[in-house]
Amino acid sequence: MADNLPSEFDVIVIGTGLPESITAAACSRSGQRVLHVDSRSYYGGNWASFSFSGLLSWLKEYQENSDIVNENPAWQEHILENEEGIALSRKDKTIQHVEVFCYARKPLYSKCNREPLTRSVCYAVSTVSSSSQDLHEDVEETGALQKNHASVTSVNPTEGEHSAYLPSEDESSCTVSCQMPTEQTPNSDLESSLEIYDVEATGEEGKHCDDITCVKSASEEETSENVLTTEDTTLQPKKNRITYSQIIKEGRRFNIDLVSKLLYSRGLLIDLLIKSNVSRYAEFKNITRILAFREGRVEQVPCSRADVFNSKQLTMVEKRMLMKFLTFCMEYEEHPDEYKAYEEITFSEYLKTQKLTPNLQYFVLHSIAMTSETASNTIDGLKATKNFLHCLGRYGNTPFLFPLYGQGELPQCFCRMCAVFGGIYCLRHSVQCLVVDKESRKCKAVIDQFGQRIISKHFLVEDSYFSENTCSHVQYRQISRSVLITDRSVLKADSDQQISILTVPAMETGTFAVRVIELCSSTMTCMKGTYLVHLTCTSSKTAREDLEPVVQKLFTPYTETEIENEEDEKPRLLWALYFNMRDSSDVSRNSYNDLPSNIYVCSGPDCGLGNDNAVKQAETLFQQICPNEDFCPPPPNPEDIVIDGDSLQSEASESSFIPEANSETPQESRSLGNPEQSSQ
Repeated sequence: MADNLPSEFDVIVIGTGLPESITAAACSRSGQRVLHVDSRSYYGGNWASFSFSGLLSWLKEYQENSDIVNENPAWQEHILENEEGIALSRKDKTIQHVEVFCYARKPLYSKCNREPLTRSVCYAVSTVSSSSQDLHEDVEETGALQKNHASVTSVNPTEGEHSAYLPSEDESSCTVSCQMPTEQTPNSDLESSLEIYDVEATGEEGKHCDDITCVKSASEEETSENVLTTEDTTLQPKKNRITYSQIIKEGRRFNIDLVSKLLYSRGLLIDLLIKSNVSRYAEFKNITRILAFREGRVEQVPCSRADVFNSKQLTMVEKRMLMKFLTFCMEYEEHPDEYKAYEEITFSEYLKTQKLTPNLQYFVLHSIAMTSETASNTIDGLKATKNFLHCLGRYGNTPFLFPLYGQGELPQCFCRMCAVFGGIYCLRHSVQCLVVDKESRKCKAVIDQFGQRIISKHFLVEDSYFSENTCSHVQYRQISRSVLITDRSVLKADSDQQISILTVPAMETGTFAVRVIELCSSTMTCMKGTYLVHLTCTSSKTAREDLEPVVQKLFTPYTETEIENEEDEKPRLLWALYFNMRDSSDVSRNSYNDLPSNIYVCSGPDCGLGNDNAVKQAETLFQQICPNEDFCPPPPNPEDIVIDGDSLQSEASESSFIPEANSETPQESRSLGNPEQSSQ
């Protein structure tokens, strides 16, 4: 039990994000006694992945977290006269400006005969501080352990005397409960928290409805005509039409990442996974396409030699020009005369001096170097291009890998390694304060939620656990994030199992390029027939203000009007989530107030595409804790373990192997141990 923990460790780690998990695994592997705790009920922190209902539960948790009031701390009675305490925060303020929209058709049922009506409703949850976050009040995810209830607000384009029809108490309870088994009637909390507003046809624009902000659907914003109607004609479900109820029922098929990243095939994280043999705990798929968005169209970018010469987008002259330039980029450090004179200008300006056509300049700048016109100088652009090319061909035709079941698998893999070597894990176990000795100014212990004092030599703390007093001088950046569920890929292909990355350049001065990662169902992150799309950029405004213009360019809201037009080129948008996440990756340790030298700070996710920052941070912290120790060395080979008796040795060797993945794992998944075989 968590209240019977040992009273002394070498290292205590608070938070289970990727850098904390890597550091904990490295310390445990080197023989340190490690306690790894997290007040959350899941691994990963802001690096986590959730099923669909799990994501809605996470949203509700943040809404409840915002209502927490810090009471008079009980830990003070455990502090001695020669000690002082550094209080840790009970609130997690790393997520802000959460907005949820459901565009998928949500069938309503009549009270008597349960026949589906023709109402298509668009829902919106405004912010975390609003009354609720969970949208599924009528269908429960298969196998879900917990159901969260929330208020649902539909589009109400009416005002005053044209207010939307609010069902009576009897009608609303029937509409909610008619899809549930009779023995599973909704409880009073559901009835009190659930608010449903039907959409009525009117030509007027949306207004505020009481204290709830009524958000217009995308089609309403484009026109002021009647968008949604309430005729009571019965509809038969059309082929390939995806409803919100289907998304809820198949919710366990989704693994939705809070942070969207890829792994460079020759990046620091891949090297660490192979070196430490942690790669045996996970499987990966190769990104199949690099895309570009130019002149309102999505195009595939040729990046490997085979792609270049097979491309129909480039002329023969352009192919030769591109291959010549990419060959130079691989060896640019050996030819300083070619770029020394251009070091002070942007990479975009440098490309114009290389006799590349505008088409090639765009591909190299936005899809290979993955930068913008003003963000990188010549040296940075050449380094990024070389890194991209250096990673080609190791595991496939692109430089990137994606972990099956989502980015949230990676912290768990390193936590597993830590546990294998003796680390102790406690989720839902909060630490109230850090105990500091006044004389030595060193942290000596923590006091947990049970009042237990646990002594340690070193303390790693995730940034989000520090209180406002500790972080009063810290200036944070923000990341704008969006998660979309769509019905088609942004670029049609022969196969519907495409994993793509697309960079959309900044549209206005002062904004940033948006990175789009589109995942198919074979990545085990979404249900069949849908795609999971992640959008990420550095924040200049709220996430919705930053990312919605890109969403509108790439996707069409899933409304009745669009459903009829099956030839529409754009994918249809079924569901959308927007939120801002804190980026603490560039915060100096000196910015925190009065931290003892044996307290180490781990930052949350950064806005970069790869995971190099997390690996570098973990290795730096490990070397401070265990100087001169090898960072995550490979575990001993079972065949090299000497056991008394030959028969025992063979049995131990067999039991040391990790079982193979279950039959649901696609055969196309990659194992990192044999890159040559994987690339064939």
